[in-house]
Amino acid sequence: MSGAPARTLLLWCPDWPVLAAEIVDGVPATDPVAVLHANRVVACSERARAEGVRRGLRRREAQGRCPQLTVVDHDPARDARAFEPVVAAVEEVVAGVEVIRPGACALAARGPSRYLGGEEAAAERIVEHVAQTCAVESQVGIADGVFAAGLAARDGRIVPPGGTPEFLAGLPVEALGRPTLTDLLRRLGVRTLGDFAALPPGDVLARFGFDGTLAHRLAAGRDHRPLAVRQPPADLTVTADHDEPIDRVDAAAFAARTLAEQLHERLAAHGLACTRLGIEAVTAHGQELHRVWRHDGLLTAAAIADRVRWQLDGWLSGSNGRGGARPARPTAGIIRLRLVPDGVLAQAGLQPGLWGETGEERERAHRALSRVQGILGPEAVVTAVLGGGRSPADQVRLVPWGDERLPTRPGPPPLPAAAPASAAEPGSAAGPTVPTGRATAGAVVRTGRPARSGAAAPVPPWPGRIPPPAPAVVLPTPLLAAVHDATGEPVVVSARLAISAAPARLTVGAGRPAEIVGWAGPWPVDERWWAPAEARRRARFQVCLADGAALLLAVESGQWLVEAIYD
Repeated sequence: MSGAPARTLLLWCPDWPVLAAEIVDGVPATDPVAVLHANRVVACSERARAEGVRRGLRRREAQGRCPQLTVVDHDPARDARAFEPVVAAVEEVVAGVEVIRPGACALAARGPSRYLGGEEAAAERIVEHVAQTCAVESQVGIADGVFAAGLAARDGRIVPPGGTPEFLAGLPVEALGRPTLTDLLRRLGVRTLGDFAALPPGDVLARFGFDGTLAHRLAAGRDHRPLAVRQPPADLTVTADHDEPIDRVDAAAFAARTLAEQLHERLAAHGLACTRLGIEAVTAHGQELHRVWRHDGLLTAAAIADRVRWQLDGWLSGSNGRGGARPARPTAGIIRLRLVPDGVLAQAGLQPGLWGETGEERERAHRALSRVQGILGPEAVVTAVLGGGRSPADQVRLVPWGDERLPTRPGPPPLPAAAPASAAEPGSAAGPTVPTGRATAGAVVRTGRPARSGAAAPVPPWPGRIPPPAPAVVLPTPLLAAVHDATGEPVVVSARLAISAAPARLTVGAGRPAEIVGWAGPWPVDERWWAPAEARRRARFQVCLADGAALLLAVESGQWLVEAIYD
């Protein structure tokens, strides 16, 4: 690390967690207010400090010093959300802002000082603009480096160029913000940043480690990390207000085309393309309508217009509320239409097909399915996504058409198609679809926690998974069944996976018994065994019937179930 620290301007809003509570939750910051985290005060208002409340106090002690204290829970999301308008106000004056934390942001001082007439004039301009725009009081500090600028902002001070080491030398070591290191330095007799900076760097590294070395550089005024400036988010939303409410589909189609072209032009100006489009509408009676469309490719201007038109057609031609699959029609026409590009990416972010764009047939199918979604909702058209899991039902996830096709569970490499030699042997009349044989007792496969390392072979990603081929039909609700042996006695599976007799007949529900001519299994699974309330222990069998049907059976708590059907 070399080089001199850059001149940095840091804007600091005192007691920001308290101000954020006032902005978001309406808690008056002029009252005695304390923000608590882990039962300790992390911030307090000026009036609370006048009553003796300090950071680090426990809740009971703080309330003992100030009985009328208002306690607010610490919420980092609330602080960040409330600070966003302040950062936006700073970006209206200068560019290249880095958010240090909610309540503090920094920027390079060189540019603003040049075009605003000096560092002092730039600081006054930024503070004044934040106060006028957000009604928030703030202070600015300017020094060499972010660390020194943050300390200077506490006093609203501008440290002259090159004077940062002298400015830091007289500050206490608590300014480092490292309680453990500070306590150790105090016990060693090091009380100021100047004393700490005077220590040899090699000795600091040997005694305090890497974090102590970084703190040593800060104390010496050698903080010169480049600012991680953020890019202000571009406003890509387009809105159209209509004096006359839109209640006809043809008028809605015209409005959709115009608004879609505006959105596409705005996206193209930033080199972006839309993959997820939010369509919002407000009726003359104040009813708000919202729908999100997703697409696995880039939405062109025509594609955006089609989706807006389909959605408006679905809204305006809805049912009258007396039943039917369609949603109820709005009680008034649409007066405001808004398009929000929820998902954007660089124009070259998606790669076309191997031989160019997708075919015309697929595009027609996509348009038709998308229009059905516009009328009946996104969940009306779903596709299956294969993933990991132990049962056939776990391996399939239904996602709405156009959504990202991500599996719920990671898929493991396929298991061998044949049953293990210890669990199956050739049977008498099994077809090629389902392995046949007889079951032998084996160890229950416990799932969900990683196995200990050792000499044993690595555990498969989904132990207890049924081997291929996959069943053709997975029943949404398993059917109750009964399995009997050749003597008519029920077949049971013991806790050690010992099967009482070879399965001979299967009865599904109230149907007639069917002869079992081949079977394989069991494939045992003991899921979530460490959570008794969620534990599930079952064993699965593949059976082939005399009529050629092949089924996947499961036995759980002594009850047989038909889970799936093979083709």
